[in-house]
Amino acid sequence: MNLRVFSALFAILLIASSPILHVVRAESAEDAAAAEVVEDIGIVGDETVSGDANYGPAPGVNTVCIFPKNAAKVIPAGEENQLLVGLHNEGESAVQVIAIYSTLHLPFDHRMLVQNLTVQQFANATVPVSTQATFPYTFAVSKFLQPGSFDLVGSILYEIDQQPFVTVFYNGTVEVVESGGFLSGESVFLLALGAGLLAFLGFWLNGQIQHLSKKTKKTQKVEVGTRTTEGNMDEWLEGTAYATSVKQQGKKKK
Repeated sequence: MNLRVFSALFAILLIASSPILHVVRAESAEDAAAAEVVEDIGIVGDETVSGDANYGPAPGVNTVCIFPKNAAKVIPAGEENQLLVGLHNEGESAVQVIAIYSTLHLPFDHRMLVQNLTVQQFANATVPVSTQATFPYTFAVSKFLQPGSFDLVGSILYEIDQQPFVTVFYNGTVEVVESGGFLSGESVFLLALGAGLLAFLGFWLNGQIQHLSKKTKKTQKVEVGTRTTEGNMDEWLEGTAYATSVKQQGKKKK
């Protein structure tokens, strides 16, 4: 590797200084064999630093990116995620791939860097003229990252005729979710709050029904007491002149 390549890698190492770097292991050679890869790409490292060395893309070099096991681009925090970078060399010289790296940004302002992701270096990764090659890349976001939408920017560093270039192979939105499920902490809190409100409403309705039932029972007891009192008054007046006159008046009406 010549002096310019070393300078490019050194610039990447100097620029990257994020405090939330996360270590991710390199993709194995068996995973790389799942796609067409020119020669033995020889993954030699997965330094957890990244940066922009201010190099532009080379003419005649086209790239494409796919998420083979994650078409929805949902990224569980703290877990490994894989993507494949396809490179087509339509130039006049061979392309030597040096490294792949990526960064995470806020979607409304790319100047706000959220996290530097893995820099995955390669050895013997040469793509001849008029040849296509695929390179695996594995990364992970911090497990402490708040779930939400973020912009992922992925870049590939390569060399043509001892001149370094950088091509952005992906610049799009990904959805970061909590590891282990689709429910976030906020969702669990809202569900618990809703269950608590429903329980309180059920308790309140039950109390109101019981209160109305007690009022109904009290009213019935008063009516029964009144009828009993009238019966006792008839028995007490029985045999008196008043009772006799009442009976006579009743006979006359008949």
